[in-house]
Amino acid sequence: MPKGSPELTNARREEIISACKTLYKDMSFKEITIMKIAEYTTFSRASIYNYFETKEEIFLSILQKEYELWNADLKSLTAGRDSMTKDEIAKALASSLEKRRLLLKLMSMNHYDMEENSREERLCEFKVAYGESLKAVDGLLRKFCADMDEKARRDFLYSFFPFIYGIYPYTVVTEKQKRAMERAKVDFTFYSIYDIAYTCARKLLEG
Repeated sequence: MPKGSPELTNARREEIISACKTLYKDMSFKEITIMKIAEYTTFSRASIYNYFETKEEIFLSILQKEYELWNADLKSLTAGRDSMTKDEIAKALASSLEKRRLLLKLMSMNHYDMEENSREERLCEFKVAYGESLKAVDGLLRKFCADMDEKARRDFLYSFFPFIYGIYPYTVVTEKQKRAMERAKVDFTFYSIYDIAYTCARKLLEG
């Protein structure tokens, strides 16, 4: 890590992360390289390695930030109300995920590679954000679902979280994919992020 104030280091890391996010809007994970990211920053390719050892570490940092944004949304749900029905909880969770399209995209693509090809300290930073999301959803259930015991809440968490990793491919379908499904005679019904997340959460809350 190069010498400098923590503020300067964080600013440089943010510039790299922002460049990667910009590229990811129009390019695939596989197409994006450290060299390409450098073209969108004030750094050389070699300089980026002072802050991130791999491309996967940059993407993991993006995913971490998306989790942190989602965590803030989840915590505001708990803090802003005195009571919620299970249907309202399902709708709130669905709405919170609908706003986090990038989170869902990253969850569904290359997640294993991001974790496997990142340093342990970077992975730990990410896991803190992931763990906070589990706590935030559990806090929502603790506050508003008095009939759910610890096991029921744990069952919800470990069903809902694996489920949301697969939402993106079912809600974002390219024209190429549509044509392929038509040719393969696969019956496909479009569901929005909200629709599919609400349906899952509602069923899990009913037990």
